[in-house]
Amino acid sequence: MSENEHAGARQAGWLTYAMLGCVMALWAGNAIVGRAARADIDPISLATLRWVGASLLVTPLAWRGLREDWPALRAAWKPVVVLCLCGIVGFNSLLYYGLQSTTATKALLMQATIPGLVLVFAALAFKTHEPLRKIAGIALSMAGALYTIFEGSLDSLIALRLGQGDLLVFGACVLWAIYTVLLRLAPKVRPASLLWVMFVGGSLVLIPLALLLPGHHLAWTGPVVLVVGYVAVFPSVVAYFLFNAAVARAGPAIAGQAIALMPLAGALLAALLLGEALHGYHAVGMVAILAGIVIAAPRRVNRAS
Repeated sequence: MSENEHAGARQAGWLTYAMLGCVMALWAGNAIVGRAARADIDPISLATLRWVGASLLVTPLAWRGLREDWPALRAAWKPVVVLCLCGIVGFNSLLYYGLQSTTATKALLMQATIPGLVLVFAALAFKTHEPLRKIAGIALSMAGALYTIFEGSLDSLIALRLGQGDLLVFGACVLWAIYTVLLRLAPKVRPASLLWVMFVGGSLVLIPLALLLPGHHLAWTGPVVLVVGYVAVFPSVVAYFLFNAAVARAGPAIAGQAIALMPLAGALLAALLLGEALHGYHAVGMVAILAGIVIAAPRRVNRAS
């Protein structure tokens, strides 16, 4: 390989990591703005407006290929419906509801439990087997997350003292883990086509819920418009396509390892943007999560990027 080719490969690698950094920041921002806007917009309205807006944005991107992909989507309608209910409707609604009463920092760090949940669900559903090193790393990350959830208190862990918001966020993590495991059942269609179907399906479920459920509060102020615009555009559409492109460039090993750092980046952003205090148990949890990620990371990764 020539010097110019080496330079091009290095540049492509840096671009891949920059893309993944953007994805982490955008998905962390979803939890942060959900927490920040809790007094101005209720969770179900925020979730509904997010996916309706995202559906409108994806429509022109998906429209051409959708006709060709429609037979495959229709044939696999059962897994598509489950993916939609878990990954679009359930995860985001529970996350936004949980953020009404728990901090963005804790909600983000709790998402470090997802790899462990994925490991368990994949083993139960598809009889998968993972290396002991990976299991140990994920277990360490989960221990760090649990230490943070219970604020470093053994008494709270023994008594299982969790707030309502904590339980809702954990429920969201369970649904996202199920979504992740069941992605292997998704039809082999264009990403934009699958995204459009799930976004539109989620919107169709959420709209009647938004109309029927009590407790609505929505103030169309400038900040709320910005929040709705942000969640519809960036964590819903931009981050998805950036992540897919990064996976195509670097492979799932590097991409998955980078995204696992999202709870740590998000907790630091919550401290900076929302003024949420970081305590000693946060530091201990972060170190354990990071150490677990390093241990679980594959020793050989795709360096073609």
